[in-house]
Amino acid sequence: MFEDLKGRTAVVFGVANRRSIAWAIAQGLHAAGVNLAITYQNERLEQEARDLILSLPGAEAFMCDVSNDGAIAGLFEKLKERYGKLHTLVHSVAFAPADELKGDFVNTTREGFRVAHDVSVYSLIAVSRAAAPLMEDGGSIMTMTYYGAEKVVPNYNVMGVAKAALECTVRYLAYDLGRKKIRVNAISAGPIKTLAARGISGMGEMMRGHAERAPLQRNVEVSEVGSTGVFLASDASSGITGETIYVDCGYNIMGF
Repeated sequence: MFEDLKGRTAVVFGVANRRSIAWAIAQGLHAAGVNLAITYQNERLEQEARDLILSLPGAEAFMCDVSNDGAIAGLFEKLKERYGKLHTLVHSVAFAPADELKGDFVNTTREGFRVAHDVSVYSLIAVSRAAAPLMEDGGSIMTMTYYGAEKVVPNYNVMGVAKAALECTVRYLAYDLGRKKIRVNAISAGPIKTLAARGISGMGEMMRGHAERAPLQRNVEVSEVGSTGVFLASDASSGITGETIYVDCGYNIMGF
């Protein structure tokens, strides 16, 4: 499956632990024969992330804080030196201060709004800009979004606004980078118990409600999101760009 991916190179942002969506995509890409550069955010996450990353034979670990332009530039210099070309970029990064993900949205702070958009949205622009010169043969860039970008999800608050901005950013990047044969898409996954999701108040109730209303009568598995990432990295998705692909057991189609 996806024989066209053998020997290609991907950089994956956002691996924190085994429950990460980024990790599921990385595993799928590795199984398809992709050379992997996987990043972790900082020294605090280094031990767990490096052990996880290096458990994939041939994968290499790099530290990169996507809120730091110097760190991004340094990473891509290393990637250019190590791999030469890049074919896929996975952006699975999102953050908002925990206090912003509880209570009323109207109480969102200026700093919380700034941080959520800087880390969750601007970082996609920054890493895409850095990756584009290495995608000499074209490529695929993907990011992770959520239904809270479109409809109100209580307690998702400022992250919903950031995800809406992220989806719009995908479309603008798709337009800009299309001339370089670089595709840019978003995966909108249903709720998954990732490290980032722990900070959302009422996550358990959200998942129960999702499973009850979704046409498939269940929550999505992280491996299903991983498989969609592999599809978007492959030539099977060569005509798809600027899109939001739903992997949520059909929840988004329901009116009530």
